[in-house]
Amino acid sequence: MIDPGTEIGHVHLRVSDLDRAVRFYRDALGFDLTSQVPGAAFLSAGGYHHHIGLNTRESRGGSSPPHGTTGLFHFAIRYPTRRALAEALRRLAEHGVRIEGASDHGVSEAIYLHDPDRNGIELYWDRPKEAWPRGKEGSIRMTTEPLDMESLMAELK
Repeated sequence: MIDPGTEIGHVHLRVSDLDRAVRFYRDALGFDLTSQVPGAAFLSAGGYHHHIGLNTRESRGGSSPPHGTTGLFHFAIRYPTRRALAEALRRLAEHGVRIEGASDHGVSEAIYLHDPDRNGIELYWDRPKEAWPRGKEGSIRMTTEPLDMESLMAELK
């Protein structure tokens, strides 16, 4: 068994335009730019060295993978509270970022979008573990229901 303290660390993405990608992750999502070198940039939340790495070493000017190919479906950014997720949604709206989906999964609430290079992103917050829906045998029962966006945005009032 894997150690239960194991976590997934950062994501490193190939992008076609580094400046455009930095603007998206810094301005629209709110990450801090921690360092930048020719062909690569690193962004984080809360002073960590980096949660997101971006590079154009093999992809400058490239195109997104076509539909029907393998690769990254999406990566997820977990927010600590429902209010923080609502703030992220407000920031996206202020920057004109298109939301492509929003779901209540029972265990979490999630917003789905793509970055400028069509990398899939899930923004979500987890409900407390004791509120997760469970089956008769105790297993976690994830669902996919529409997210109540009005209720989510009410967190900002």
